Amino acid sequence: MKSILILNANIVNEGSIIQGDVLIKDGFIQKIDKNLSGEEAEEIIDADGKYLLPGLIDDQVHFREPGLTHKGNIYTESRAAVAGGVTSFMEMPNTVPNATTVELLEDKYAIASKSSLANYSFFMGGSNDNLEELKKVDKNTVCGVKVFMGSSTGNMLVDDEVVLSNIFSQIDMLIATHCEKTPIIKQNEKDFLAKYGEDLPIKYHPLIRSEEACYASSSQAVGLAKKYGTRLHILHISTAKELELFDNSLPLEEKKITSEACVHHLWFSDADYDKKGTHIKWNPAVKTAQDRDAIFQAVLDDKIDVIATDHAPHTLEEKNNSYFKAPSGGPLVQHSLQALIDFHKSGKISLEKIVEKACHNPAKLFQIKERGFIREGFWADLVLVDLKQKEKVSKENILYKCKWSPFEGHEFQSKISLTIVSGHVAYRDGQLDEKVLGKRLKFLR
Repeated sequence: MKSILILNANIVNEGSIIQGDVLIKDGFIQKIDKNLSGEEAEEIIDADGKYLLPGLIDDQVHFREPGLTHKGNIYTESRAAVAGGVTSFMEMPNTVPNATTVELLEDKYAIASKSSLANYSFFMGGSNDNLEELKKVDKNTVCGVKVFMGSSTGNMLVDDEVVLSNIFSQIDMLIATHCEKTPIIKQNEKDFLAKYGEDLPIKYHPLIRSEEACYASSSQAVGLAKKYGTRLHILHISTAKELELFDNSLPLEEKKITSEACVHHLWFSDADYDKKGTHIKWNPAVKTAQDRDAIFQAVLDDKIDVIATDHAPHTLEEKNNSYFKAPSGGPLVQHSLQALIDFHKSGKISLEKIVEKACHNPAKLFQIKERGFIREGFWADLVLVDLKQKEKVSKENILYKCKWSPFEGHEFQSKISLTIVSGHVAYRDGQLDEKVLGKRLKFLR
């Protein structure tokens, strides 16, 4: 592993921005200080005027491998992640086959060990009949258990109340949930189909995947977690009403119930459906501007703990369908940091808060070993960002296998200069160096 010396960086870390230098040896941060120019290193990077952040940790992605690789795979989507400054990801179990046994879960780790440019972990999937298999999971080598309490892409709905009680009471590790109440959604679909037919306008998606459906499920999850003392993490909050379920009176390390906001729920609103159509069809749905703004404020107020993407690629052929035929989900991981920096440029959020929510807090919340911070003795997962350059999203610079983005045509107000993954410069000035792969995340639990 090449030794690297980064000079003159604006280091954004642990609530402050300081100018300094970072020395990397054997994959780890060896020294952080000013005036390290006399230190020996095989490569020197002058970061003058640029901002050095910890690499982002995305706690919710769908990279589609195995079984759905026409949409994306671990190799293609990890390339896009690294190009966007995401150095670690946690991937979901609704692949084909579903990762609902330890053996199938380890198959995914084996694929990543040979193909992922970013560091990786994979969720074990809960089902209506795999409680004993869930108990076999090693909580120090797996990020968590994922429970779909609402049906989404794939067939992993866990809707049996006895099963849910058993999972929440007997699984001694983090449980992440997708919360939407399926019976409410099914009735809404039936009602809207009767009124509008198969050509239902996409703008009704947030009324079908409604606030009521989200709150009913999220409140059920919180109730179960409080009853059994479960470590619960609710993914992709999409409504203002759900925010009453979360507390900001405790430090993150003491919270038993945490939550996540996704970039698309911070960026888009239902006003965008007319222009973007099914390209912004997600589950849970993008809802009103009032919901969006309340979620953003909850991020700032620490009611919501983490920012992630729910990166979920589909082909354009699949997305360019009528409402009921177009799948939900979209690709986001390459542009999440740039989107957040756009918010910073418009005065909505500080760089320090971005780093807290997208780097530090995922590391704390999942208890990841030696990552998520710019600290001596930690792995060198870093991203260098130029806030003076701009970059327009186009077909030519999109790295997702599906080759489209909901941000296509947008000009971001920053550019990723380079990304370092576990001490290796994996991305620099538009070029990827694939000679060294990412590592399996470890957890201190």
